Amino acid sequence: MALTTFGAIMGFAAEIVGQAEETYKALVQKARDSALKEALQILLGEEKKNRSLMEKTRRENVTEMILEPITGLHQEDYELSLTVQGRMEDADLLKAVLIHEEREKKFFQDASSKVSLPEVARIFRKIVQKKEANIAKLQSLGMNQILKNS
Repeated sequence: MALTTFGAIMGFAAEIVGQAEETYKALVQKARDSALKEALQILLGEEKKNRSLMEKTRRENVTEMILEPITGLHQEDYELSLTVQGRMEDADLLKAVLIHEEREKKFFQDASSKVSLPEVARIFRKIVQKKEANIAKLQSLGMNQILKNS
């Protein structure tokens, strides 16, 4: 489905952030490594804040953007279906989190160039920067695990 309105973009943004939040809640319970568990708890807190920010941004800016046509964003490009079932190794948990962070980064990066309201585009770019930092931190956790297990 094409995301052709500001409301659709903001609704989808809240949806993917909410999905990540739910996944991180489940993954925190499964993580055995303390550094990974701590990172997941931090990410979970960020996702809660981001979801609130998306909802607030939508409420505050929808009247300004209601007639702005948007093209080039499709929900299918950012959809993700990861299931968290049974026992998972920390490496698998880390991969799942990296997939979520990469997906959100891509969506917010793409959406920032499509939304013509500068304040909203700036919010999206800040989220992209945070996602890049999260990805780097998670990748270093993965390298630490590899070195620890060697």
